[in-house]
This record gives sequence, C-alpha cells and structure tokens, in this order.
Amino acid sequence: MAPIPFLSLLLLFSLTFPSSSSAFEQQQSPLLKYHHGPLLKGNITVNLVWYGKFSSTQRSIIVDFLNSLSNAKTTSSPSVSSWWRTTAKYRGGSSSVVVGKQTLDDKYSLGKALKTSQLKVLAFKYGYGDGKAVNVVLTSADVAVDGFCMSRCGTHGSVQVKKSRFPYAWVGNSVSQCPGYCAWPFHQPVYGPQTPPLVAPNGDVGVDGMVINLATVLAGTVVNPYNNGYFQGPAEAPLEAVSACTGIFGKGAFPGYPGKVLVGETTGASYNAVGVNGRKYLLPAMWDRQTSTCKTLL
Repeated sequence: MAPIPFLSLLLLFSLTFPSSSSAFEQQQSPLLKYHHGPLLKGNITVNLVWYGKFSSTQRSIIVDFLNSLSNAKTTSSPSVSSWWRTTAKYRGGSSSVVVGKQTLDDKYSLGKALKTSQLKVLAFKYGYGDGKAVNVVLTSADVAVDGFCMSRCGTHGSVQVKKSRFPYAWVGNSVSQCPGYCAWPFHQPVYGPQTPPLVAPNGDVGVDGMVINLATVLAGTVVNPYNNGYFQGPAEAPLEAVSACTGIFGKGAFPGYPGKVLVGETTGASYNAVGVNGRKYLLPAMWDRQTSTCKTLL
C-alpha cells in the first residue's frame, strides 16, 4: 500500500532544507526504479464512492478534474491533460481515464471513523471491475480515517481475489481536520516557513486540496499499482511519480513556496492547469522518466 505523505512535508523542511530553489528541486528529483511489475495502461475506468456529505458543486469539481485527464479537446494551455501525459513516458505507453460508476453513501454506512480495512470494503462494495478499473473512495470533511492527518492524506493499494488483483484508492477532505497538512498550499502550514496561503482555484480549500491528493494517488496507481512498478524507497512506503516531487507546483519552488503559478485576474486564485468546463486546478510536479526530473507545467 502506498500512503501519500503530507503534501508539504514542512516539518522535514523546517529541520533540513537546501539553500536555494534549484538545490531544492534537485533534491526533490530522485531516480524512480522499475521493479519489473505490471503498470496500468490503456483504458482505465475510475469508479467513485462518495462517502459522507458532498455538495453537487464539490462533486463536479472532482469529476471535471477526472474528465480533464484524457481530454484532448482542451485548447487552453497549460492543461490537465498535458500534466497527465507525463505518465505515458513510463513503460507501456499512455493511460486513458474515463469516469465510470458513481455511488453516494451519504448515510455513513460504516460510521464516521474508518479503518483501512473498511476503505477496502467500501471500494469494492459495488464490484471489482475488470482489473482495468480503479475504485476510489472519497471521504467528506467529517469522516476520520486511520492515519489521516498523522501520516497520510490519501493512499492507494490493491486487493487479491483468486488470481487477480484489483487496485483502489482513497482521498479525504481535510478542511476541518488538517488543512495545514493535506490542503497546503491553500492553507497556512502547521510547520515550516509561514508564507501566505494561495487562493484555491475553485474556492474550496478542502476539495481543491483533495484534487492535489487525488492527482497524486492516481499517478501512483498507474505507475505502481501493485507495489512492484516504479518507486523509490521501501515498498511499504514508496516515493512514486508525484509523491517523489512533494511541495513543487511551479519553477522556483522552495520549502514553504510552491513555485511560480498563474493567478486569476478577477478571483486572485492560483492555478497551473486548465480542464474541461473552464475549470482551473493546481497540480503538483510529476517525475519525468525521460529527463529524471520533477516536471512542472510552468
């Protein structure tokens, strides 16, 4: 299982960080090794389980993001789809994402405090798919999950049924529990340099933070679905395509500063990618296999 660490890693940065932005970017560009396992390539269906209370607007922000990943019709640049195309540089070619079944569980069928084992139950409660589906559990702001806000902002893994393995992922809304950890840079960090937070591009600190984490776990799921794909470090807590580039959203990033991003003229909101329906998002850097660097859109 691959947990997604606190996005800012600000405690680490406050203890030891390089003296310049270029040194920081070099430090954040490790070599991801291939461990000879299969990757998720081709057509991939992402099924969503909405656990808890989400407004229709919140759901549309996330669904629009997913629909933007493989949308070639987006003419604005930089685009969400151009960010996702970096995954095609890994073995096996491109991964085309489509949104599949969406299930609402707004009655909290398993309560408001979930264990990791219960995340798996929720992920596969409505079926396993064909092995090319990723079932994603999204928990609302009032749901506590083991390890959430303490060691992870989201995670991905897989379960084995007979001779087949099926991937899943989870991301939580941190706005009322730990926005300084899991929704940075849209909230003042708990540790490290205290730079002003950015304005969330869709006006929702929790959900815009979820998009960053969802981008992280989806990229990790594609290039390391079964803990034997591309990663660095121990398989139990690997650094993957995006988590290897923590804290970088634009060029010139350094601890506490996400880097150069675009700012909306009327809203003042920060973003670096445009998606379907004119949506704007802030997406993290991704490790580029061809250049062995953390690639940003700006």
